[in-house]
Amino acid sequence: MFDWIRGRREVLTEFADNESAFDHACSLHYPLLLNACIPALVMEEGHRGVDGERWFRLHIACEEGVRDIWAPTMSEAPAYPAVGDLVGFRIVRIATELPDDASLVGYIYCRLEPVLNSRKGWHISTSFKPDNLKHELHLG
Repeated sequence: MFDWIRGRREVLTEFADNESAFDHACSLHYPLLLNACIPALVMEEGHRGVDGERWFRLHIACEEGVRDIWAPTMSEAPAYPAVGDLVGFRIVRIATELPDDASLVGYIYCRLEPVLNSRKGWHISTSFKPDNLKHELHLG
């Protein structure tokens, strides 16, 4: 009778590989919002930037299904992804003045495990966030 007080149970869904986890993420229709961490699949490694950042072509799981973008790691990231990795892409800005394929501004935040927790989201296996990056403060 009082099960609603305890809330939903945590359910872990483990996927066979990153591709099947990404296919499932695409079915969840993630909205593209500021500061959101969106699941993405690394498709190709690009160049290194002048500040040391590494660029990768990603397929991002979003409301439209899949969006193809280029995204960097932070310049002082302690690690970086490989082709085929499931990663989290952090949105910093949505530049409406740019074409759709360049309107998402952000960086590759972490490597994700192909495990989804129904209450907490995707499991993070490796953070690509530099130690000197401060957490964002939200007031209000």
